[in-house]
Amino acid sequence: MEMTKPKLWTKNFILIALINLNIGLNYFLLMIIVSEYAMLKFEVSPSQGGLATGIFIFGALFARLFTGKYIGWLGQKRLLYAGLILSFVTTSFYFLVNSFYLLLAVRFLHGISFGSVSTSAGTIAANIVPRERCGEGIGYYGLSVTIASAIGPFLGMLLSMHGSYTMIFAACTIAALINLIITLFLTVKDVKLTEKQLFELKSFKLKNFIEPKAVPISFFCMLIFFCYSSILSFLSAYAKEINLMDAASFFFIIFSAVIFLSRPLVGRIFDSKGENLIMYSAIAVLAIGLIVFSQAYFGFMLLAAAVLIGLGYGAIQSSGQAIAVKATEKHRMGLATSTFFMLGDIGMGTGPFVFGTAISLVGYRGMYTSVAIIMLGCLFLYYVLWGKKVRAREMNSEKEHESLRKEAV
Repeated sequence: MEMTKPKLWTKNFILIALINLNIGLNYFLLMIIVSEYAMLKFEVSPSQGGLATGIFIFGALFARLFTGKYIGWLGQKRLLYAGLILSFVTTSFYFLVNSFYLLLAVRFLHGISFGSVSTSAGTIAANIVPRERCGEGIGYYGLSVTIASAIGPFLGMLLSMHGSYTMIFAACTIAALINLIITLFLTVKDVKLTEKQLFELKSFKLKNFIEPKAVPISFFCMLIFFCYSSILSFLSAYAKEINLMDAASFFFIIFSAVIFLSRPLVGRIFDSKGENLIMYSAIAVLAIGLIVFSQAYFGFMLLAAAVLIGLGYGAIQSSGQAIAVKATEKHRMGLATSTFFMLGDIGMGTGPFVFGTAISLVGYRGMYTSVAIIMLGCLFLYYVLWGKKVRAREMNSEKEHESLRKEAV
Protein backbone atom coordinates (compact mmCIF):
# COMPACT_ATOMS: atom_id res chain seq x y z
CA MET A 1 0.00 0.00 0.00
CA GLU A 2 1.36 3.38 -1.04
CA MET A 3 1.96 5.87 1.77
CA THR A 4 -0.06 9.09 1.70
CA LYS A 5 2.05 12.15 1.01
CA PRO A 6 2.21 14.70 3.89
CA LYS A 7 0.03 17.77 3.29
CA LEU A 8 1.73 20.69 1.56
CA TRP A 9 -0.98 23.32 0.95
CA THR A 10 -1.71 24.39 4.52
CA LYS A 11 -3.05 27.80 5.59
CA ASN A 12 0.38 28.92 6.78
CA PHE A 13 2.06 27.79 3.55
CA ILE A 14 -0.43 29.80 1.47
CA LEU A 15 -0.06 32.90 3.68
CA ILE A 16 3.76 32.84 3.62
CA ALA A 17 3.63 32.42 -0.16
CA LEU A 18 1.35 35.49 -0.41
CA ILE A 19 3.79 37.48 1.73
CA ASN A 20 6.60 36.36 -0.55
CA LEU A 21 4.53 37.44 -3.57
CA ASN A 22 4.19 40.98 -2.21
CA ILE A 23 7.87 41.09 -1.28
CA GLY A 24 8.64 40.20 -4.88
CA LEU A 25 6.24 42.80 -6.29
CA ASN A 26 7.87 45.50 -4.19
CA TYR A 27 11.31 44.34 -5.35
CA PHE A 28 10.66 43.89 -9.08
CA LEU A 29 8.52 46.99 -9.56
CA LEU A 30 11.47 49.13 -8.48
CA MET A 31 14.36 46.98 -9.75
CA ILE A 32 13.28 47.32 -13.38
CA ILE A 33 13.04 51.13 -13.36
CA VAL A 34 15.51 52.44 -10.77
CA SER A 35 18.57 52.67 -13.07
CA GLU A 36 16.51 54.48 -15.72
CA TYR A 37 14.87 56.68 -13.04
CA ALA A 38 18.28 57.69 -11.66
CA MET A 39 19.70 58.43 -15.13
CA LEU A 40 16.71 60.55 -16.19
CA LYS A 41 15.93 62.37 -12.93
CA PHE A 42 19.46 62.98 -11.67
CA GLU A 43 21.36 62.83 -15.01
CA VAL A 44 23.86 60.19 -13.90
CA SER A 45 25.83 57.68 -16.01
CA PRO A 46 24.72 54.08 -16.75
CA SER A 47 27.23 52.74 -14.21
CA GLN A 48 25.82 55.09 -11.53
CA GLY A 49 22.32 54.02 -12.53
CA GLY A 50 23.47 50.43 -12.06
CA LEU A 51 24.83 51.37 -8.62
CA ALA A 52 21.41 52.73 -7.62
CA THR A 53 19.94 49.37 -8.58
CA GLY A 54 22.66 47.24 -7.01
CA ILE A 55 23.10 49.03 -3.68
CA PHE A 56 19.68 47.69 -2.68
CA ILE A 57 21.14 44.19 -2.88
CA PHE A 58 24.03 45.11 -0.61
CA GLY A 59 21.52 46.36 1.95
CA ALA A 60 19.79 42.98 1.70
CA LEU A 61 23.14 41.22 2.05
CA PHE A 62 23.90 43.18 5.24
CA ALA A 63 20.51 42.19 6.71
CA ARG A 64 20.82 38.52 5.78
CA LEU A 65 24.20 38.28 7.49
CA PHE A 66 22.53 38.89 10.86
CA THR A 67 19.01 37.54 10.20
CA GLY A 68 20.33 34.04 9.56
CA LYS A 69 22.21 34.09 12.87
CA TYR A 70 19.45 35.52 15.07
CA ILE A 71 16.35 33.94 13.52
CA GLY A 72 16.70 30.80 15.64
CA TRP A 73 17.31 32.86 18.75
CA LEU A 74 14.75 35.70 18.45
CA GLY A 75 12.07 33.82 16.47
CA GLN A 76 11.22 33.72 12.78
CA LYS A 77 7.82 35.46 12.94
CA ARG A 78 9.14 38.26 15.18
CA LEU A 79 11.93 39.03 12.73
CA LEU A 80 9.51 38.77 9.81
CA TYR A 81 7.16 41.35 11.33
CA ALA A 82 9.98 43.74 12.23
CA GLY A 83 11.28 43.53 8.66
CA LEU A 84 7.82 44.20 7.21
CA ILE A 85 7.40 47.34 9.33
CA LEU A 86 10.78 48.59 8.10
CA SER A 87 9.79 47.71 4.52
CA PHE A 88 6.65 49.87 4.75
CA VAL A 89 8.58 52.81 6.21
CA THR A 90 11.46 52.72 3.72
CA THR A 91 9.16 52.25 0.71
CA SER A 92 7.37 55.43 1.76
CA PHE A 93 10.72 57.29 1.71
CA TYR A 94 10.89 57.12 -2.11
CA PHE A 95 8.37 59.96 -2.27
CA LEU A 96 10.89 62.23 -0.47
CA VAL A 97 13.98 61.53 -2.62
CA ASN A 98 15.38 64.74 -4.15
CA SER A 99 19.02 63.84 -4.87
CA PHE A 100 21.01 60.89 -6.22
CA TYR A 101 22.81 60.31 -2.92
CA LEU A 102 19.55 60.31 -0.98
CA LEU A 103 18.25 57.74 -3.48
CA LEU A 104 21.29 55.55 -2.71
CA ALA A 105 20.60 55.83 1.04
CA VAL A 106 16.92 54.92 0.64
CA ARG A 107 17.78 52.00 -1.65
CA PHE A 108 20.27 50.65 0.91
CA LEU A 109 17.74 50.89 3.78
CA HIS A 110 15.03 49.34 1.64
CA GLY A 111 17.45 46.52 0.85
CA ILE A 112 17.96 45.88 4.58
CA SER A 113 14.20 45.45 5.04
CA PHE A 114 13.99 43.18 1.99
CA GLY A 115 16.84 40.97 3.20
CA SER A 116 15.29 40.56 6.64
CA VAL A 117 11.80 39.78 5.33
CA SER A 118 12.78 37.40 2.54
CA THR A 119 15.16 35.43 4.77
CA SER A 120 12.56 35.11 7.55
CA ALA A 121 9.82 34.14 5.08
CA GLY A 122 12.09 31.64 3.31
CA THR A 123 13.01 30.01 6.63
CA ILE A 124 9.35 29.77 7.68
CA ALA A 125 8.51 28.16 4.32
CA ALA A 126 11.41 25.67 4.63
CA ASN A 127 10.20 24.63 8.09
CA ILE A 128 6.57 24.28 6.93
CA VAL A 129 7.37 22.14 3.87
CA PRO A 130 7.58 18.36 4.59
CA ARG A 131 11.16 17.13 4.19
CA GLU A 132 10.24 14.42 1.67
CA ARG A 133 8.50 17.02 -0.54
CA CYS A 134 11.29 19.58 -0.27
CA GLY A 135 11.94 20.06 -3.99
CA GLU A 136 8.23 20.28 -4.80
CA GLY A 137 7.39 22.52 -1.84
CA ILE A 138 10.24 24.98 -2.34
CA GLY A 139 9.36 25.01 -6.03
CA TYR A 140 5.74 25.96 -5.34
CA TYR A 141 6.83 28.54 -2.76
CA GLY A 142 9.15 30.05 -5.36
CA LEU A 143 6.21 30.43 -7.76
CA SER A 144 5.09 33.41 -5.67
CA VAL A 145 8.26 35.22 -6.73
CA THR A 146 7.74 33.99 -10.28
CA ILE A 147 4.31 35.62 -10.41
CA ALA A 148 5.83 38.79 -8.95
CA SER A 149 8.62 38.70 -11.54
CA ALA A 150 5.95 38.73 -14.25
CA ILE A 151 3.63 41.37 -12.81
CA GLY A 152 6.31 43.63 -11.27
CA PRO A 153 8.52 44.37 -14.31
CA PHE A 154 5.47 44.51 -16.62
CA LEU A 155 3.76 47.09 -14.40
CA GLY A 156 7.05 48.91 -13.86
CA MET A 157 7.71 49.30 -17.59
CA LEU A 158 4.04 50.12 -18.29
CA LEU A 159 3.87 52.81 -15.61
CA SER A 160 7.24 54.28 -16.59
CA MET A 161 5.99 54.67 -20.19
CA HIS A 162 2.37 55.72 -19.59
CA GLY A 163 2.18 56.74 -15.94
CA SER A 164 4.70 58.14 -13.49
CA TYR A 165 7.37 57.02 -11.05
CA THR A 166 5.18 58.31 -8.21
CA MET A 167 2.53 55.74 -9.16
CA ILE A 168 5.17 53.00 -8.95
CA PHE A 169 6.23 54.15 -5.48
CA ALA A 170 2.56 54.15 -4.39
CA ALA A 171 2.04 50.58 -5.66
CA CYS A 172 5.10 49.40 -3.71
CA THR A 173 3.91 51.09 -0.52
CA ILE A 174 0.49 49.42 -0.83
CA ALA A 175 2.15 46.00 -1.31
CA ALA A 176 4.20 46.55 1.87
CA LEU A 177 1.06 47.51 3.83
CA ILE A 178 -0.84 44.41 2.66
CA ASN A 179 2.01 42.22 3.92
CA LEU A 180 1.71 43.69 7.40
CA ILE A 181 -1.99 42.75 7.45
CA ILE A 182 -1.41 39.20 6.15
CA THR A 183 1.19 38.50 8.85
CA LEU A 184 -1.45 38.99 11.57
CA PHE A 185 -3.10 35.73 10.40
CA LEU A 186 0.12 33.71 10.21
CA THR A 187 0.39 31.10 13.00
CA VAL A 188 3.78 29.40 12.97
CA LYS A 189 5.81 27.90 15.78
CA ASP A 190 9.50 28.62 16.18
CA VAL A 191 11.93 25.72 16.03
CA LYS A 192 12.80 24.67 19.59
CA LEU A 193 16.54 24.80 20.15
CA THR A 194 18.51 23.00 22.83
CA GLU A 195 20.63 25.01 25.27
CA LYS A 196 23.73 23.83 23.42
CA GLN A 197 22.33 24.99 20.06
CA LEU A 198 21.35 28.38 21.53
CA PHE A 199 24.80 28.79 23.05
CA GLU A 200 26.44 28.01 19.71
CA LEU A 201 24.21 30.51 17.84
CA LYS A 202 24.94 33.29 20.34
CA SER A 203 28.70 32.84 20.04
CA PHE A 204 30.56 35.00 17.53
CA LYS A 205 31.81 32.41 15.03
CA LEU A 206 31.83 32.41 11.23
CA LYS A 207 29.64 29.30 11.10
CA ASN A 208 26.95 31.24 13.00
CA PHE A 209 26.69 33.68 10.11
CA ILE A 210 27.19 31.26 7.21
CA GLU A 211 26.16 27.62 6.80
CA PRO A 212 29.27 25.83 5.40
CA LYS A 213 27.25 22.99 3.87
CA ALA A 214 25.22 25.45 1.80
CA VAL A 215 28.22 27.45 0.51
CA PRO A 216 29.16 25.39 -2.62
CA ILE A 217 25.72 25.44 -4.26
CA SER A 218 25.12 29.02 -3.07
CA PHE A 219 28.39 30.18 -4.64
CA PHE A 220 27.38 28.58 -7.93
CA CYS A 221 23.96 30.26 -7.83
CA MET A 222 25.68 33.56 -7.06
CA LEU A 223 27.18 33.49 -10.56
CA ILE A 224 23.78 32.60 -12.06
CA PHE A 225 22.17 35.59 -10.32
CA PHE A 226 25.10 37.77 -11.40
CA CYS A 227 24.37 36.93 -15.04
CA TYR A 228 20.60 37.32 -14.63
CA SER A 229 21.01 40.81 -13.14
CA SER A 230 22.18 42.02 -16.56
CA ILE A 231 18.70 41.33 -17.95
CA LEU A 232 16.76 42.60 -14.97
CA SER A 233 18.67 45.90 -14.80
CA PHE A 234 19.16 46.78 -18.47
CA LEU A 235 16.35 45.10 -20.44
CA SER A 236 14.46 48.38 -20.81
CA ALA A 237 17.50 50.34 -22.04
CA TYR A 238 18.62 47.45 -24.32
CA ALA A 239 15.14 47.15 -25.86
CA LYS A 240 15.06 50.88 -26.61
CA GLU A 241 18.43 50.69 -28.37
CA ILE A 242 17.39 47.75 -30.60
CA ASN A 243 13.84 49.16 -31.12
CA LEU A 244 12.00 46.23 -29.55
CA MET A 245 10.18 47.96 -26.69
CA ASP A 246 6.80 46.41 -27.54
CA ALA A 247 8.22 42.87 -27.37
CA ALA A 248 10.27 43.73 -24.27
CA SER A 249 7.14 44.79 -22.38
CA PHE A 250 5.99 41.15 -22.60
CA PHE A 251 9.41 39.61 -21.86
CA PHE A 252 8.83 39.05 -18.14
CA ILE A 253 5.24 37.90 -18.68
CA ILE A 254 6.46 35.06 -20.91
CA PHE A 255 9.55 34.48 -18.74
CA SER A 256 7.38 34.04 -15.66
CA ALA A 257 4.67 32.01 -17.41
CA VAL A 258 7.32 29.47 -18.46
CA ILE A 259 8.64 29.23 -14.88
CA PHE A 260 5.09 28.92 -13.54
CA LEU A 261 4.20 26.08 -15.90
CA SER A 262 7.50 24.20 -15.55
CA ARG A 263 8.06 24.60 -11.78
CA PRO A 264 5.81 21.71 -10.57
CA LEU A 265 7.47 19.28 -13.00
CA VAL A 266 10.94 20.53 -12.05
CA GLY A 267 10.19 19.96 -8.35
CA ARG A 268 8.95 16.41 -8.92
CA ILE A 269 11.95 15.48 -11.09
CA PHE A 270 14.24 16.97 -8.43
CA ASP A 271 12.70 14.76 -5.72
CA SER A 272 12.56 11.58 -7.84
CA LYS A 273 15.58 11.78 -10.19
CA GLY A 274 18.00 14.02 -8.26
CA GLU A 275 19.45 17.48 -8.76
CA ASN A 276 22.09 16.75 -11.41
CA LEU A 277 19.59 16.00 -14.17
CA ILE A 278 17.79 19.28 -13.49
CA MET A 279 20.87 21.47 -13.05
CA TYR A 280 22.93 20.39 -16.08
CA SER A 281 19.89 20.69 -18.37
CA ALA A 282 18.90 24.07 -16.95
CA ILE A 283 22.39 25.57 -17.31
CA ALA A 284 22.58 24.54 -20.98
CA VAL A 285 19.10 25.92 -21.74
CA LEU A 286 19.89 29.21 -19.95
CA ALA A 287 23.13 29.63 -21.92
CA ILE A 288 21.31 29.10 -25.23
CA GLY A 289 18.65 31.60 -24.15
CA LEU A 290 21.29 34.24 -23.43
CA ILE A 291 22.90 33.69 -26.84
CA VAL A 292 19.52 34.25 -28.54
CA PHE A 293 18.88 37.28 -26.32
CA SER A 294 22.23 38.88 -27.22
CA GLN A 295 21.54 38.48 -30.95
CA ALA A 296 17.83 39.46 -30.98
CA TYR A 297 16.93 41.58 -34.00
CA PHE A 298 13.21 40.79 -34.08
CA GLY A 299 10.52 40.65 -31.44
CA PHE A 300 10.00 36.89 -31.76
CA MET A 301 13.71 36.32 -31.02
CA LEU A 302 13.49 38.37 -27.83
CA LEU A 303 10.41 36.43 -26.72
CA ALA A 304 11.98 33.07 -27.66
CA ALA A 305 14.89 34.06 -25.41
CA ALA A 306 12.36 34.76 -22.63
CA VAL A 307 11.10 31.16 -22.91
CA LEU A 308 14.59 29.64 -22.73
CA ILE A 309 15.87 31.96 -20.00
CA GLY A 310 12.72 31.43 -17.92
CA LEU A 311 13.00 27.64 -18.21
CA GLY A 312 16.70 27.58 -17.27
CA TYR A 313 16.81 30.29 -14.61
CA GLY A 314 13.60 29.15 -12.89
CA ALA A 315 14.83 25.56 -12.54
CA ILE A 316 18.23 26.64 -11.19
CA GLN A 317 16.76 29.12 -8.71
CA SER A 318 14.32 26.72 -7.03
CA SER A 319 16.59 23.66 -7.21
CA GLY A 320 19.56 25.59 -5.82
CA GLN A 321 17.58 26.69 -2.76
CA ALA A 322 16.22 23.16 -2.26
CA ILE A 323 19.77 21.75 -2.40
CA ALA A 324 20.96 24.26 0.21
CA VAL A 325 18.09 23.36 2.55
CA LYS A 326 18.42 19.57 2.09
CA ALA A 327 22.14 19.69 2.84
CA THR A 328 21.53 21.27 6.26
CA GLU A 329 20.27 20.20 9.70
CA LYS A 330 16.77 21.48 10.59
CA HIS A 331 17.89 23.87 13.34
CA ARG A 332 20.31 25.56 10.88
CA MET A 333 17.81 26.06 8.03
CA GLY A 334 17.72 29.79 8.75
CA LEU A 335 21.47 29.97 8.22
CA ALA A 336 21.25 27.84 5.07
CA THR A 337 18.52 30.11 3.67
CA SER A 338 20.43 33.29 4.52
CA THR A 339 23.68 31.86 3.08
CA PHE A 340 21.94 31.02 -0.20
CA PHE A 341 20.35 34.46 -0.45
CA MET A 342 23.47 36.30 0.74
CA LEU A 343 25.66 34.91 -2.01
CA GLY A 344 22.80 35.41 -4.47
CA ASP A 345 22.62 39.04 -3.33
CA ILE A 346 26.34 39.49 -4.02
CA GLY A 347 25.75 38.31 -7.58
CA MET A 348 22.66 40.48 -8.07
CA GLY A 349 24.31 43.47 -6.39
CA THR A 350 27.63 43.49 -8.25
CA GLY A 351 26.08 42.61 -11.62
CA PRO A 352 24.38 45.94 -12.48
CA PHE A 353 27.54 47.98 -11.78
CA VAL A 354 29.86 45.55 -13.62
CA PHE A 355 27.55 45.23 -16.62
CA GLY A 356 26.83 48.96 -16.65
CA THR A 357 30.59 49.53 -17.00
CA ALA A 358 30.82 46.82 -19.69
CA ILE A 359 28.08 48.52 -21.72
CA SER A 360 30.23 51.66 -21.92
CA LEU A 361 33.09 49.55 -23.36
CA VAL A 362 31.47 46.97 -25.68
CA GLY A 363 27.82 48.02 -25.97
CA TYR A 364 24.70 46.07 -25.05
CA ARG A 365 25.13 43.20 -27.52
CA GLY A 366 28.78 42.73 -26.60
CA MET A 367 27.90 42.68 -22.92
CA TYR A 368 25.12 40.09 -23.33
CA THR A 369 27.35 37.90 -25.53
CA SER A 370 29.91 37.89 -22.70
CA VAL A 371 27.19 36.88 -20.23
CA ALA A 372 26.27 33.91 -22.47
CA ILE A 373 29.91 32.76 -22.52
CA ILE A 374 30.08 32.96 -18.70
CA MET A 375 26.95 30.82 -18.51
CA LEU A 376 28.49 28.09 -20.67
CA GLY A 377 31.42 28.01 -18.24
CA CYS A 378 28.93 27.37 -15.43
CA LEU A 379 28.45 23.79 -16.66
CA PHE A 380 31.98 22.98 -15.50
CA LEU A 381 31.67 25.09 -12.35
CA TYR A 382 28.57 23.18 -11.21
CA TYR A 383 30.36 19.86 -11.75
CA VAL A 384 33.32 20.99 -9.62
CA LEU A 385 31.30 22.56 -6.79
CA TRP A 386 28.41 20.11 -6.47
CA GLY A 387 27.70 17.77 -9.38
CA LYS A 388 30.61 15.40 -8.80
CA LYS A 389 29.67 15.06 -5.11
CA VAL A 390 26.16 14.02 -6.06
CA ARG A 391 27.48 11.53 -8.63
CA ALA A 392 29.88 10.03 -6.08
CA ARG A 393 27.03 9.65 -3.59
CA GLU A 394 24.85 7.98 -6.21
CA MET A 395 27.62 5.53 -7.14
CA ASN A 396 28.16 4.60 -3.48
CA SER A 397 24.42 4.05 -3.08
CA GLU A 398 24.36 1.83 -6.19
CA LYS A 399 27.26 -0.23 -4.80
CA GLU A 400 25.47 -0.67 -1.46
CA HIS A 401 22.28 -1.81 -3.20
CA GLU A 402 24.21 -4.23 -5.38
CA SER A 403 26.01 -5.63 -2.33
CA LEU A 404 22.71 -6.13 -0.48
CA ARG A 405 21.19 -7.80 -3.55
CA LYS A 406 24.08 -10.30 -3.75
CA GLU A 407 23.80 -11.06 -0.03
CA ALA A 408 20.07 -11.70 -0.45
CA VAL A 409 20.73 -14.07 -3.36
